[in-house]
Formats: sequence, structure tokens, C-alpha cells
Amino acid sequence: MAASSSNEPNPILELSALELRDRLARGALRAADLAQACLDRIAAREPEVQAWAWLDSEHVLKQARALDEYRASGRAIGPLHGLPVALKDIIDTRRIPTENGTPLDAGRVPTEDAHVVERLRAAGAIIMGKTVTAELAFLHPGKTRNPHDPGHTPGGSSSGSAAAVAAGMVPLAVGTQTGGSVIRPAAYCGVVGFKASFGAIPRTGILSQSPSLDTVGVFARTIEDAAMLAECLYGHDRGDPATDVTPPPRMLSTASAEAPVTPMFAFVRPPQWDSADPQTEAAMRELTDALGEQCFEAVLPNAFEEATGIREQINFAEMAKCYYHYEKRGRDQLSEVLRTAIDKGKETPARDYIAALDWPDVLYAGLGEVFERCDAILTPATPGPAPAGLESTGSSIFNGVWTLCGTPAVTVPLLEAENGLPMGVQLVGRRGDDARLLRTARWLALRFATEKTQEPAHA
Repeated sequence: MAASSSNEPNPILELSALELRDRLARGALRAADLAQACLDRIAAREPEVQAWAWLDSEHVLKQARALDEYRASGRAIGPLHGLPVALKDIIDTRRIPTENGTPLDAGRVPTEDAHVVERLRAAGAIIMGKTVTAELAFLHPGKTRNPHDPGHTPGGSSSGSAAAVAAGMVPLAVGTQTGGSVIRPAAYCGVVGFKASFGAIPRTGILSQSPSLDTVGVFARTIEDAAMLAECLYGHDRGDPATDVTPPPRMLSTASAEAPVTPMFAFVRPPQWDSADPQTEAAMRELTDALGEQCFEAVLPNAFEEATGIREQINFAEMAKCYYHYEKRGRDQLSEVLRTAIDKGKETPARDYIAALDWPDVLYAGLGEVFERCDAILTPATPGPAPAGLESTGSSIFNGVWTLCGTPAVTVPLLEAENGLPMGVQLVGRRGDDARLLRTARWLALRFATEKTQEPAHA
């Protein structure tokens, strides 16, 4: 791996993925040069951030050179041509290790790509490498640190994916969410994190923890970049019964368009609001005040008070089944937090589990009146900034309810804590309304980016 002469990134890494794509498409930038810039940045930041579970520089450059030759031949290129994409290490990659964050899968090398990886390759992306995940995509943290302060958690379980984008190592990354594993690390690391509607992106070839909840998501520096990546992943797959045959949405064109009318937001205090940091409460109050008549406060139906427990009941019961073979192969090699969750799942009565499966639709129906009055729900992404220490990945208490409902969610890095760490604003949309949710999020991001640039400088 080439060493970087400076901790400052190559100027091309300051460009958005969309800008990089356009330069690559017209030949103003070679894929090999972009890949090398990313590798140099990784060499500079990886010792501190530790975002990668597997990375091979020559493998990266070989892909890049092949893509440059392909473009030079005059053939049509894909929508992600030459763009490096990092993958959470629970996403199967052919002939590349996928170890799922557990020693029980050490040395595991899949023979086939996950469906999303097939789509990335078909779109012309460079598979940059595998990023660190919490153990089996649950709670026990990996080695990754927060790029903004290595003494703080990056969140999880898609820790490395969020950190790699935040540190400028790659422009794009893919992760998954069963509770808050996309939104939380994105918020802690100060990047855009987008969780698709349940079933929108196929999960074939991805570690299954809880089939009723597992959802694919993406990380990027801008909302448009997230939309571009997500659009290439949407669609039906016969291997994943949660997907449907409806045409995939036009994510990028919709998200990049001007909103036809000024969006309306519903500020919601999620269940267990009392866990919110005072900084979070103050920041959200300032945000809603700034939105004025474009924001109203909505109260969730009482049934939402049960949502956290119901989500855990489904998650743990399905985990006990999905991770049965891990427990049999080496229970003593699983973390205590994972063993405890599996044991709780095994103790869940079948009737309670079956009843819990009705709750996503019940809760989503309860959002009907709120969504009739707004374009998106506005709520914090996390209780506060990334906690100090690396012993945990922080709290997903403000994310799991939306994962349970199957709604799309996106976090935008609009806020900053007193200690300088980023905090995210979470927007939640209707099921299947993913593209319009990102358009609304883009409106919000542009509105407050403009306000920040208009603030007077302080002496």
C-alpha cells in the first residue's frame, strides 16, 4: 500500500461521488488514480481509525485498471463506473473473505457474491474491501474508532462503513440495519446514512440476523450520493421473499429535484425520549423553531410505547434461530451480550413471537394521521453525540422503532455537540416513499447549509 505524504486528503477526495462519477465518465479522471488516492488516504488514516476488516491494494488497483481499459474501448459504462465502494463484512464477496465479525468465521471465503455485490459490479463500482462490523452485526464492538475522536465509538454495527466514509477513505459504503446499525454510526461519524424501506433492497448473500427486520442501507457524504448508490441496489430478487416486483424508484433524479412545494415536517419525540441528552433536546428545539410554520409537533399513539420491547422480541427470537449454528459451533467464542440475546430469543413463547409479527403493520397504521399532514417525520438520530469509550456502540433507542415499522429513514449531519462531535437529524418517510424522503432531506440540508453560510463571522 502506498504511503501518504500528508494527512491531508488528495483534493479529488473532496469531490462528491456524483462529481467523481462525471469526471470518470468523460475521461477527466482515471479510475486507477481515484483508487490510488483512496488507498493513500487509507494508509494515512487507517492506523488510527481501523475501519477495514479486509483490504488488498493490488486487488483494488486491478479492478480500477480493468475499468479504465473498459472505458477506453468505447463501450457503455455503468452508473457507478470507477467509484470505490466499501462493504460491511457481513456481505458475501466471491473469493474475498467475509468473516462476519466473529472468530467462528475466520478464513471464510464465499464462492458467490451477495446480490447487492452483483449489482455493484454490474454498475461498474470498484469493490474497495470489507469494513469492520460489530460481532455478527449485533452489539459487541469491533476495533473501529470514531474518525472525529478516536476515544469515542463510531457506532455500530456498520462501524467501519460509516467511519471509512467519514475519514475520506471511500466516497460510498454499504451497510445493514436491524435496529439502528446504519443511522446510528452515520450520525456519530457525521455522514449521511440512509436505510431503505424494508424489502426494497435484496438481502440475498448477506448475514441473516432477523429476517423480519434486516434492511440494507448506504453511507455517503451527500444525499445525492446516497441516492445514486441506493438506486443501483433496489429491485426484486427471487432469493429474498421480502422484495417485490414493483419497478425500482428513480432515486437520484427524484432526490436531486426541487421539491414542488415547501416540505412540511412533523417533530416527534420517540419512545424513551427521557434518554435524550439535553444538547439533543436544545438542538432539536432550535431546529424546529427555525422551521417555523413548516414544522408541527405530533404525538405518537400509545402503542408505540411497546415498540422497543416488541422489536427486541422479534429480533432475539429470530436471532436464536439464525445463529443456532454459531452457538453450536462455539458458544464460548460468542460475546456475553450476544449469548444473552440468543438465550432470551430461545425463551420467547411461539405465540408471543407470532403476535409480535403483527406489530409492524399496526404501528405503521398508527402513523397514518401524521403522514397525512407532513412530508417527513423529524426526530433525533441518536440520544446524543458518540459516547466516550469503545466498550459499546452507543444506543439505537431512537432508531429501532422505525426499523420495526419498515419505513425509510435518513440521517443528515446538521448538528454539532458542545465537544465538537457531529450529531444527526433523522427523517422518516412513508413505506416505499424512499426517493421523496431523500428529496425532503436534501431540502432540509440545503436550507440549513445556506443559513450557516449567512451567519456573521465571529471575531
